[in-house]
Amino acid sequence: MGENNKEIYKDARRAFELYGDMVYRLALVRTRKQVDAEDIVQDVFLRYLKSAPDKMDPEHEKAWLIKVAVNRTKSLATLAWNRKVALSDIALAGSGEDGLPSEVYMAVMGLPQKYRTAIHLYYYEGYTTSQIAGLLLAKEATVRSWLSRGREILRKSIEMDDEVLDDVC
Repeated sequence: MGENNKEIYKDARRAFELYGDMVYRLALVRTRKQVDAEDIVQDVFLRYLKSAPDKMDPEHEKAWLIKVAVNRTKSLATLAWNRKVALSDIALAGSGEDGLPSEVYMAVMGLPQKYRTAIHLYYYEGYTTSQIAGLLLAKEATVRSWLSRGREILRKSIEMDDEVLDDVC
């Protein structure tokens, strides 16, 4: 194996250790299926090995992985057998102390994909609305609308006020 290949594998391993869980959670939020999320993680890091830009700073690298994961979930969603999903297929990525999915996490998973993705990136990954807009190729106002509408649906579904919802998410 050439020295260059060793470096590529070393970079991919480091990226996986740093961002593998984040890519998995994002894929799970978008697909709602543990098996699909695992496939997407594998595909994202294979693509990283094949075509990731050289010498990315950590934020650029994270954004690149998120974009690839989002694009991969979009491709997967178009397949006919992926159009019906049961919430029972959700893994325990949002589990509480008892190992069961929290009420908020289950409610988030029940949201339409655009709201679910925006809420996940904002609350769970810590991105700003402008960063989310860049990642999802949407306008900032659109992302803010998705967040607002998603929070409203969550508020109604779990009957919480803004303060409690913001603290829990």
